[in-house]
Amino acid sequence: MNSLHFYKYQGAGNDFVMFDNREGLFPSQDTALISRLCDRRFGVGSDGIILINTHAEYDFEMVYHNADGSVAMCGNGARCAIHLAHHLGIIGSETTFLAHDGVHYARIEGEQVTVNLSDVSQVDTYEDGYFLDTGTRHFVRVLPKNQLLSDYDVMTEGKKIRYDSRFMPEGTNASFVQQTNGQVQMRIYERGVENETLSSGTGITAVALALAHAENRKSPIMVQARGGNLKITFEQPEIGRFTQVFMTGPAVMVFEGTVFV
Repeated sequence: MNSLHFYKYQGAGNDFVMFDNREGLFPSQDTALISRLCDRRFGVGSDGIILINTHAEYDFEMVYHNADGSVAMCGNGARCAIHLAHHLGIIGSETTFLAHDGVHYARIEGEQVTVNLSDVSQVDTYEDGYFLDTGTRHFVRVLPKNQLLSDYDVMTEGKKIRYDSRFMPEGTNASFVQQTNGQVQMRIYERGVENETLSSGTGITAVALALAHAENRKSPIMVQARGGNLKITFEQPEIGRFTQVFMTGPAVMVFEGTVFV
């Protein structure tokens, strides 16, 4: 039996089991192991697994695995990866790193991490919401004023959207939004986790940009998820197109330990 050292992180309520994988020891093709590590009863417990890998051209490569083993971009995970890379001495206060959706720039100040996300070139409008790709595919539904977000059946409605034929075969994440006195609150059903999670960085970014597109809201936009708040800044050079998208929020190391694999 082999053992691997891990770090447990959380970023605005999304939690991750993270590995310094610069020696390439983590068996990243073992989806059963990834699922077991994410299991909150039989493993460490997390929304996903993050590997910090070496890269010839950039400071490091972040590889994020959902709990089902699939690979994706994760905004909150990226902030945690940046914090861990800083903790390990790989980077200073700024970095350029590679993720599933391309190259990102970031800076770190204490537990606050700011990371740029992919440009968005299109926002699709449907009767029931908005669809866009912020590095990961997201559908955003703004609830009517008489519908309380706290009472909304995120699991049922999120699963319907996740497998909606409009977004297949890849599927999509589904975010639900309530605006009260200018404050933006969201809940999300995450593809790959196949459940509601406390937060999503790319999801919160999708919410902010969807509101900017639909309601002409200006940068910055603060969005509150169940696990915490994130600030999204952006430029909108034309309708439906966003550049210089940055997300700022906390990344916290919770504990570290050894797992047997």
